[in-house]
Amino acid sequence: MRGAAVALALAGLGHTLWNGLVEPGTALAFGALITCGELARRDPGDPRDPSHPGGTRDPRGTRERDAWEADGGGDSPRAAAPGGRRPAPLASAGALAYALLGPDAAAPTHHGVLQIVTVVVTAALAGIVPHIARGRAPAADHLARRALTVAFAAACFQPLYNSGRLEQGIGQGPYLVLYLLLLLGLTALCDAVLAAALAAARTGWPYGPLLRDELRVQLGIGSAICATGVVMALGVAAAGLWALPVFCVPLLLTQLSFHRIAAIRTTYRQTITSLARATEIAGYTRPGHSRRVAALSCAVGRELGLSERELTVLEYAALMHDIGQLSLVDPVRAGATAGLPPAEARRIAALGGEVARQSGVPAEVAVIVERQADPYREQPALARIVRAVNAYDDLLGGSRHPGGPLAALEQLRLGTGRDYQPEVVECLARVLARGGRDRVVPVPPG
Repeated sequence: MRGAAVALALAGLGHTLWNGLVEPGTALAFGALITCGELARRDPGDPRDPSHPGGTRDPRGTRERDAWEADGGGDSPRAAAPGGRRPAPLASAGALAYALLGPDAAAPTHHGVLQIVTVVVTAALAGIVPHIARGRAPAADHLARRALTVAFAAACFQPLYNSGRLEQGIGQGPYLVLYLLLLLGLTALCDAVLAAALAAARTGWPYGPLLRDELRVQLGIGSAICATGVVMALGVAAAGLWALPVFCVPLLLTQLSFHRIAAIRTTYRQTITSLARATEIAGYTRPGHSRRVAALSCAVGRELGLSERELTVLEYAALMHDIGQLSLVDPVRAGATAGLPPAEARRIAALGGEVARQSGVPAEVAVIVERQADPYREQPALARIVRAVNAYDDLLGGSRHPGGPLAALEQLRLGTGRDYQPEVVECLARVLARGGRDRVVPVPPG
């Protein structure tokens, strides 16, 4: 897919250099709009961004964090999450508007698909130069996805428009609007399929849940981007290029608001992370335990096909799963609750659930913390993941299993009759077989 995008961009560049730029004023206007959209994106490496690596570490682990950040221009439900993707809706809408541009102030245009791809890719590259200077540019997947999606939309519209068949068959009335709406739906579907395929190839996560999440995004900010792109194209058709700044200002303000929402969620998540570290600071649990459990739980949840919202709830619950130990007079040895008697483990979990409720986290997070020590048949689905991963990290960190991960997994399998759900244990084994331990954020010295 990346190779196809590169080949398409090179073909477009060669065609444009050979034949010259058609209607350079229009191309320059849309190129400037796309560049401004990319410049307005606040990438995760920006020091002004609360999820900058210099701040609180991302407990999902380096591989999960980098995987989502690699989609720099995407608009996933994780986009507003810390360490997630930062969208560039203004650039996306501008690229789509250029792909669907018919007349310019009632004067016909003649730019083709290859020129559209060239202008979009060149403008996007120009827009990410400052991000490269700061050392955190969007990954190549971002440009590949943008080029292929824009090429699809342009290929469905420009040949019909340039040949005159679109006006002859549909005209300029309501049927044109219906055609554009249908084309937008197909373009959104194409974008979701490409985004899910690129994410699956990069991370190894199941394709189905990734596609489901991307389709859900298209109902949110994706629909706003598509609608703004069409409105821009129709506005330029009626009023000329002066319509671009009029229609792009609301989307630019939306983009800035999106950054503020991301900052709020980042601060919220950092607060939960700091609260979870209280057990480590007090000496109740081993250093990095909650972050390792959170990272590995999210990897198992992704393997099980959880949605982005479920993964967020799972992450918060995994971070706070040991918070109940703060109420103990005598700490559990090495903080390993997996080896405690069932009644004592449930008592600590109930205390943790009460602390979680007092901290103001969502009620479902507190329920998972509270029910994590129950037999798995009586637990919510997410609590089963936290229990199994917590037990694995407890066993691996203790001295009872010098054989390492294989011995710890075997111990979990022996408990699948009552304590651990077999499907969760097997998903954990698959994640570890792919290098899941590398996903855990290393504990900083000191």
